[in-house]
Amino acid sequence: MKATKALPPLLPLCRRLLHIGPAGLSLTLLKATALEIAILAGHLVLYPSGMTPERRPSPVPPRTLAHLPDADLDPAPGPDPAGRAANSTASSAADGIADAARLPCPNRPPVVLLHGFIDNRSVFVLLRRSLAQHGRQQIESLNYSPLTCDIRTAAELLGRHIEEICERTGRQEVDIVGHSLGGLIARYYVQRLGGDVRVRTLVTLGTPHAGTRVVPLANAHPIVRQMRPGSGVLRELCEPAPHCRTRFVSFWSDLDQLMVPLETACIAHPDLLVQNVRVSGIGHLALPVHPAVAAGIRQALDTEEGTDRAAARPGGGLTVA
Repeated sequence: MKATKALPPLLPLCRRLLHIGPAGLSLTLLKATALEIAILAGHLVLYPSGMTPERRPSPVPPRTLAHLPDADLDPAPGPDPAGRAANSTASSAADGIADAARLPCPNRPPVVLLHGFIDNRSVFVLLRRSLAQHGRQQIESLNYSPLTCDIRTAAELLGRHIEEICERTGRQEVDIVGHSLGGLIARYYVQRLGGDVRVRTLVTLGTPHAGTRVVPLANAHPIVRQMRPGSGVLRELCEPAPHCRTRFVSFWSDLDQLMVPLETACIAHPDLLVQNVRVSGIGHLALPVHPAVAAGIRQALDTEEGTDRAAARPGGGLTVA
């Protein structure tokens, strides 16, 4: 899968600046705007490097018990303690060989990074580095095509990728970090396609969970229409999900130029285990880049299951930047 277009211009933020006027122009907004422009410029430079799919690590060729000597496979006859010990050793060796056929498995699940609309995996260069520096050994960045016209189809494709990742790594669960549309695709997979059995924690960054009204002209793209308030996809996500096991952590920014209204990036669902985290002073493009957000993501992914559900219900949150 490849993405072939650059990020859209920062038109919504520019309009906001023009409407504020010099007297009302805050230093915070100016800094956020400058940061967004700098990030956009840097991302345009990196964009070509993320257009190709990520190389997947090759598993070790499988080995079987046939590689072990026959003497190690056949227990000695009779109640010989030495024979039983040898048999136990052979069994342990066989288990070790079976484990060696898989990639190394750290204590934490693999992390899957899913980009936003008309973007690619290059947006996660800094976040990926931050996660790796803090002990995450298995990190996968997935691309989906900008020609994708249906969130449901993209969620099905995500599900197949996650099954492949679990098979290759020998893990039963993954964590997902989704930016913008990527978070909505991952949420649909978790809630509507049974993905909660595979996804331990889903972190979303600036995702229009309740739909955004920004840039009405973008409705020409079918997947943008699915991100509008009241769309069929969003109505499905509002339906009951009483048995959903995935933890949700939604980061939303008070200066996100693509979320209209801003609170649309919060998750409000009575059946889901959710923590909404407010990020102050940065815009939409900075969410997968800012070091304070990266620290918050690491904390969310490192939180053990079984934490206080009341503390993680919708309506909570904290300022991390």
